Amino acid sequence: MSVCGSGTVTSSMIAEKLKEAMEEHNIKITATEAKPTEALNLAEGGAFDFITHTSPLPKADYRIPTINAVGFLTGFGEEEFLAEIMSVIEELERNKGK
Repeated sequence: MSVCGSGTVTSSMIAEKLKEAMEEHNIKITATEAKPTEALNLAEGGAFDFITHTSPLPKADYRIPTINAVGFLTGFGEEEFLAEIMSVIEELERNKGK
């Protein structure tokens, strides 16, 4: 899930940029764009593995990793963001076999 203030423009930019970055690692991802106020309800549905966000999320237990994507948007901290994404994906892969 990709979250920004309006749930449209920035979240779409992050989702597309992340899809492209993951394709370089032969990883295919899908994303749904959402507003911060929609994130918890969507996460509770169980269809998402993690949340990337450029706007603050309401305090809650999302039960999935939430990753600040501002650095990915600006380019300052992009490598750290991608490393965190890869770590989450690797953990998901390890847990699939359990």
